[in-house]
Amino acid sequence: MKKGLMAAVLVMSAALPALAAEAGQAQGQAEKADAIAKASGFVLKPADERWVRALPLDANAATQAFMDRIPADVMRKSDAYYEGGYWLQLWHLLLGLAIAAVWMSGRRAARVRDWAARVGRGPIRRDFLFSAAYVGIGSLVSLPLSAYEDFFREHAYGMSTQTASAWLMEWLLANVISGLIAAVALVVLYALIRRARQYWWAWGAAGTIALLTVMIAIAPVVFEPMFNTYKPVEDGPLKQSLLTMARATGVPASDVLVFDASRQTTRISANVTGLFGTAAIRLNDNLLRRTSEAEVRAVTGHEMGHYVLNHIPKMLMMMTLVVLVAFLFAKWALDGLIRRTAGTSGVQDVTDIASMPLLMAVFSVFFALSTPITNTMIRAQEAEADQFSLSLAQEPIGFANAQLRLVEYRKADPGALEEFWFYSHPSTRSRIHAAMQWREAMASRPLPGTP
Repeated sequence: MKKGLMAAVLVMSAALPALAAEAGQAQGQAEKADAIAKASGFVLKPADERWVRALPLDANAATQAFMDRIPADVMRKSDAYYEGGYWLQLWHLLLGLAIAAVWMSGRRAARVRDWAARVGRGPIRRDFLFSAAYVGIGSLVSLPLSAYEDFFREHAYGMSTQTASAWLMEWLLANVISGLIAAVALVVLYALIRRARQYWWAWGAAGTIALLTVMIAIAPVVFEPMFNTYKPVEDGPLKQSLLTMARATGVPASDVLVFDASRQTTRISANVTGLFGTAAIRLNDNLLRRTSEAEVRAVTGHEMGHYVLNHIPKMLMMMTLVVLVAFLFAKWALDGLIRRTAGTSGVQDVTDIASMPLLMAVFSVFFALSTPITNTMIRAQEAEADQFSLSLAQEPIGFANAQLRLVEYRKADPGALEEFWFYSHPSTRSRIHAAMQWREAMASRPLPGTP
């Protein structure tokens, strides 16, 4: 989930996990994930009950005590991994712009449009063929960068559990799904552009948000089960405590599901997502196997916070404004770009499907520049969900321990500007400090009935 507006629309499908595992292979994959995680060198300094009892009550001192559990070599590796992601964002942007430039030069986009018109014989079929060709060729051209980012680099940092063939099959399936969705979405978008004419930007923004809403609603029940096996968590105290948390907060979940993420990665994760009745509690098997029950409750409480606080509908409303500005920016930019390139590109008007590479390039630049804005919106919701978890699960130590585990792939202690621009979540230090502030406040709160 990835650069530009249509990539944002497609992230719900293109960034889906992977192919479903056979039930008989699940245990072997889990053991493999454990072995890779241990071999990766990501080992925190231990903290037993004595360490917890000795933890200072002062939030600043307690936060530093948690941060001191990250060995220097682990910190360096984490920093290198996360900072490398900054460059990958740039390479994705530049590659997308280069692809658009190649399409628009030498009348290539116009020639593909003419071919699609001859074969398709109608605007809908023409636009679908053009869109499928554009997305498909773009995916193939981007394959080397995707393979480096999602396979070779993940293996180099000890977080991937996949073979090359398994990764390639997942990549192919995800791109087929996202390509089909993209082609249909672009057909609808250009139909709206032609119909609305000068107000195409408003209709385009409305259509994009509508598609995002549908994708968020159907992804958990339509797409994700194609890529991972979901099954109920075994009955026990942990499951009952999570269901009690759900009932206490109004989360409409009658069961807790676990999915076999260990066949792809060593990372821990969970989610309580969905719209229109599709929400459910989903934990990945790495979380259940690699963390304590207190950590699982803290992580799940965070995810419940997103659901109870209506973060998805709120984010959709905020993104409506961002997308609307993006389309206005695109209208302004395309008016000038099409005029200046009409002679060499063969594209005369924004209603022409052959203008799509220009439109995607403009969106890529806009969303790259708006990264701090969108990240700030998400970061604020993450901080709210953290506070919800602390109040619900009341596991500040478990919460802080879970944050330390995320250092495996997230830089723990960034600078202020770095966090503002690149972080969609509060930093590890910030989140642990918030948990320790909560812990300090609860410890100093008077007991009920005392004056």
